[in-house]
Amino acid sequence: MILGLSAYTPAYGQKKSSAQLKKDKQKLEQEIANTQSLLKKTEKNQQASLQQAAVLRQQINNREKYITTLNNEILQIEVQQEDNQQAINTLQKKLEYMKTDYAQMVYMAYRHRRLMDKITFILAAEDFQQMFHRIRYYSLISKSMHDQVEQINATKQELQQRNEEIIQLKGEKLNVLSGKEKEIKQLEKDRNQKTKNAEALKKKSQQLSAELKKKQQQRKQIDAAIQAAIKAEIAAANAKNTKPASSSSGSSSSGKSSSSASTASSASSRSSAVITLTPEEKTLNTSFVNNKGSLPWPVAKGAKVGDYGNYPHPDVPSVMVENHGIDIMTEAGTPVRAIYQGEVTAVLDVMGSKVIMIRHGEYISVYQNVTGVKVKKGDKVTTKQTIGTVGKNSATDTYELHFELWKNAVTVNPNSWLARR
Repeated sequence: MILGLSAYTPAYGQKKSSAQLKKDKQKLEQEIANTQSLLKKTEKNQQASLQQAAVLRQQINNREKYITTLNNEILQIEVQQEDNQQAINTLQKKLEYMKTDYAQMVYMAYRHRRLMDKITFILAAEDFQQMFHRIRYYSLISKSMHDQVEQINATKQELQQRNEEIIQLKGEKLNVLSGKEKEIKQLEKDRNQKTKNAEALKKKSQQLSAELKKKQQQRKQIDAAIQAAIKAEIAAANAKNTKPASSSSGSSSSGKSSSSASTASSASSRSSAVITLTPEEKTLNTSFVNNKGSLPWPVAKGAKVGDYGNYPHPDVPSVMVENHGIDIMTEAGTPVRAIYQGEVTAVLDVMGSKVIMIRHGEYISVYQNVTGVKVKKGDKVTTKQTIGTVGKNSATDTYELHFELWKNAVTVNPNSWLARR
């Protein structure tokens, strides 16, 4: 669906500071540059047509966000222009008033000088007290006139500064409008390219469907290996962390024995799905949960080409996708990073692909398709520590990382845990 320009208008109540807008703008510019680089790498690769379509969707999304940011920036500039204009109007009125007031002071001072010389007027005082009051009177008049001149000059200076700001804001607005116009044109090009890609993909839908089904079968095999490794880790952790219960005395009743057996059976069933945590692991687990929504991505840059969940493939709807994590396409040599501190519980070799598992309390992060692995089982890692490099997808000649997040023996949506990009 093609969005109208109104779709980019910022919603009320979502105002951001100028510094935050600039930060968002720079971040989106970097994201657009990254996805543009990935698009160039896939546009000539016939085997990576689905990856290109996914990156293009991400690029369009980035551009739409960028245009929204530019609209917010334009709105902010217009508000600043209006504030400055109101300030200028107020200052001009104030200046006119001060000039009129000062003119009256000058007139009164001139009139006094005509009627009587200042010194003569002071010396003509009847007594010392009256002389003191007359001296103070002239001093106050002189100070008031001096202060008024200073206020007039300060107001003139502020007016000049405000006018310069107005000119500067006009220039900034023109630059942002120019950037917005270019971005809208590029967005339309991307949308046209997306339409062309969709038509091309439709022509070879049978081939792509077969490829995707094959990939899904491979994914299931890898998922089964990961799930088995996670269950093994849960069992190993529970065996290590759970102390065996003391044996019952021979005089225990049969009712108690039956109850104990039932409890043991229930605990055994639960222990196969839930990790029993030590006090230290509970602390780590709490810290991990508190960082939900702000955890760093497993790669510093890249485009998400596969999302979490079960859904029809966006380009080949006849194929249902079953994804336990997210797939990120990036460039060759991109480091893979631990999303949080924890312990490496497994380094697996599944179908020629290295898989690293790191436990953070009852949560386990999984990194698949890693080369140049830099950690081993039992290693303690820190947040953003490099654990390897993103591997190559031989079928598409692209570099992709598959990332999953598990809570005990169940997958969770990584999008809810990783920081927004």
